[in-house]
Amino acid sequence: MQDGLTQRQREIVEYLKATQRKTGFMPSTRELQHYFGFASQTAAMSHLRALERKGVIQRLPGKARAVVFPEELDREEIVDIPVYGQIAAGMAQDVESEREGCISIDIASIGIPRSARTFALKVRGDSMIDAHICSGDTVILEFREPRDGDVVAALIDGETTLKRFIMNKGKPFLRAENVEFPDLIPARELIIQGVLVALLRKAA
Repeated sequence: MQDGLTQRQREIVEYLKATQRKTGFMPSTRELQHYFGFASQTAAMSHLRALERKGVIQRLPGKARAVVFPEELDREEIVDIPVYGQIAAGMAQDVESEREGCISIDIASIGIPRSARTFALKVRGDSMIDAHICSGDTVILEFREPRDGDVVAALIDGETTLKRFIMNKGKPFLRAENVEFPDLIPARELIIQGVLVALLRKAA
C-alpha cells in the first residue's frame, strides 16, 4: 500500500497507526502539526490530503479526527462515540451533560459490540487511581444496568461522579479506588448513568 510514498509520508502513516493503537483514536491535525514540527495545521492537512489521493487513508466528512485506513472501513468497526464533557473522579459535583463532539473509535480493538449504546467522558480527579483511572483519561461508558463491582458514572443526590458500584445487603453505594476518598452512600437517590467498558489514555 505504501509504494510511491515519500519518507515523510511513510513516517506520518506510522505515526497515525501508532497513535491509534495506543489511544484508540486518530491524532488531530494539531497533534500532527506539533509532532512533526509543521508550520501550521494547514501543512498537516496538506500531507493528509496527499495520502488520501494515494489511497492510503480516507477522510470522513463531518467527523471528529476523521481519518481512517480503507481496510478499517471494510470492517465497519469505526464508530463515533459522543463526548459529554467531564466527570469528577473526586468528590461528587455538578456536571453539565453538554455534548462536546465525538471521538472515532475502532470498537473491535477495545472489545465493544457494535450494538452497544455508548458515550464518553473526560476524567477529572484522582479518586479512582488505584483502578488505574487517572485525571485526563477518557472513559467509554455503556448505557446498561450495573453489576456489583462495575465502575460507573453515577448521579448521587443530584451530583455526578465516577466510582465503583457496590451492593451491600441489597443496598447500593459508591466506592472510590483511593483510600483518601470516602464511600458515597446515597441519602435520596442513586442513578447509574453508564457502566465503564473501556479507557483511553493519550500517549505521553
